Amino acid sequence: NQLRSPTAEAMWRRRPGFAARSAGTSPHARHPISPADIRWADVIFVMEPKHQHRLQAAFPRLLEHTPLHCLDIPDDYEYMDPVLVELLKRKVTPFLR
Repeated sequence: NQLRSPTAEAMWRRRPGFAARSAGTSPHARHPISPADIRWADVIFVMEPKHQHRLQAAFPRLLEHTPLHCLDIPDDYEYMDPVLVELLKRKVTPFLR
C-alpha cells in the first residue's frame, strides 16, 4: 500500500460518484486492510494474485458478497507514474460500467 494502490485511490476518488480508499494486504502496510474496509467496499481490486489469495484466506465470509478482481499489475511503478495511471484506467474502467 505504497505506490500502486495509493495511485488508484487518488485517481478514482476524484471522479464524481465514486469513493475510493486503498489498503494493503501486509500487516506492515501504511493502512492494512480491515474488516471495516471490506464492509465499506462495493468492489475490491487487488494488484497481484498473491493479494487476492491473502484476502480470500483472511476474510472468506466477508468477501462472499463483494466482488474481488485482480488487476495483475506488477510492482514496477512509482506513485502517479503516467504508465501506471493509464494501465489502471484500462483495467479498472470495464468493471465500473
